[in-house]
Amino acid sequence: MIIGLTGSIASGKSTVSRLLEERGFPIVDADRIARIVVEPGQPALEAIRQAFGDDVILEDGSMDRAAVGERIFNNPADRKKLNDIMHPAIRKEMLRQRDRHFERGAKTVVMDIPLLFESRLQHYADKVLVVSVTEETQLKRLMQRDGFSEKEARARIASQLPISEKERGADAVIYNNGTIEESEKQLDRILESWNAIP
Repeated sequence: MIIGLTGSIASGKSTVSRLLEERGFPIVDADRIARIVVEPGQPALEAIRQAFGDDVILEDGSMDRAAVGERIFNNPADRKKLNDIMHPAIRKEMLRQRDRHFERGAKTVVMDIPLLFESRLQHYADKVLVVSVTEETQLKRLMQRDGFSEKEARARIASQLPISEKERGADAVIYNNGTIEESEKQLDRILESWNAIP
């Protein structure tokens, strides 16, 4: 079985991912993979250098994230150019890791994909698990965690698909407004109802 794990910014998805890992489930982490595919020597990094020039590569051969971020921030054409390089590379590596876990005998693999719905990757998963919080909790956590003003935090939240929409597309939802223990209980109930074993 493949579980697609997703949520919204500051919803606590990383916490649930860690709980799944503690229970022995192999995790394919899209954010981690996004960093791997632009490491020196990777084809995606070379494609980025060709698309944006040598000034987006640091002296040590790694990608200058700040320079790339600046280039794409207010430039939709450059953002699309970057996404057209990154997304296929990330998907290819995600599928490679997923297949490797199954080859090694895993019964269930968790694909941790923050933008699962935005990227229309629901078909990657047999079951979709959404980690949800109230907007007030999300706002408070985001401001505390990243030091954003309320305006900045609201802008970040607004840039993503509303969490209520993600809930509608889920097979199960963990409401992560309370304690970790409460979230753990919900997670264990869901895993049991899905007969999910690592």
